[in-house]
Amino acid sequence: MSLTLSMAAFALAASISPGPVNIVALGSGARHGLRASLKHVTGATVGFSLLLLLIGLGLHELLRHWPAMTRVLHIGGVAFLLYMAWKLASDRGELGRDNHTPPPSLLTGATLQWLNPKAWLASVAGIGAYVGEGQTALLWQFTGIYFVICYLSIASWAWAGSVISHYLDNPARVRLFNRVLAALLVASALYLLLA
Repeated sequence: MSLTLSMAAFALAASISPGPVNIVALGSGARHGLRASLKHVTGATVGFSLLLLLIGLGLHELLRHWPAMTRVLHIGGVAFLLYMAWKLASDRGELGRDNHTPPPSLLTGATLQWLNPKAWLASVAGIGAYVGEGQTALLWQFTGIYFVICYLSIASWAWAGSVISHYLDNPARVRLFNRVLAALLVASALYLLLA
């Protein structure tokens, strides 16, 4: 297997698997449609790519010297997941013109990646596996491959949400769907606390 294919396989496995960013994309796609969800998809992809690039350029060394910062990021990520779960669980599920809940923004997507321990682990593992010697050309190649695959992976979750949206034709179903997504986010947060 070529190095490029190996990088792509790693990026796909890490990006397409369920996680907080993909759960939010699924919910956004169901509630707002694919087009409106692309801001979140773009923000999450840019946020992750920037994180990957900075870790490759040495951010992980800085965090090794300040372990308290790692803990702050971890706790902040869990708190952000719980906040998003609360927002979903408390939504009344009302549809139509009176519902002014905006789709997740570009900034929400990027912030969610930076507070997502899964993103940090994928970045550190990927850099260790593919750019361990610190070759800048390989870092840029890996970041570019990851950008494309990450975007398509998160977008596929938003698309899946838009496909199932026609099943969410009444407030009771929307509330149930939102509460299932909220439970998944809480489960992700608890896993991260216990890991």
